Amino acid sequence: MKPETLSFFDKVYEVAKQIPYGRVTSFGAIANFLGAARSARMVGYALNGSVGKDVPAHRVVNRKGLLTGKHHFEGTNLMQQLLESEGVIIEDNQVVNFDKVFWDPSKEL
Repeated sequence: MKPETLSFFDKVYEVAKQIPYGRVTSFGAIANFLGAARSARMVGYALNGSVGKDVPAHRVVNRKGLLTGKHHFEGTNLMQQLLESEGVIIEDNQVVNFDKVFWDPSKEL
């Protein structure tokens, strides 16, 4: 499928699939990269619908590094467990050293 024929949600999935193991990005960073700076919430909606699409949605957090999407994962701490299994340190539902593990698609892609 050509990029211009992809839906916004599919574009979100394509960006999220490129987040490196052990790194995180934010809803807003993905929205900015896609040219939709005020659409961070739509990025969240897209990721909610990514179940079964092999999208590492657990690597997307809010702009402060908080695990705001964690209630959309099965179980009580699955998002945190997935991130910690990749070496990302979480304390009080927030990524520790957020600036060091942050991946900005606008700079990386």
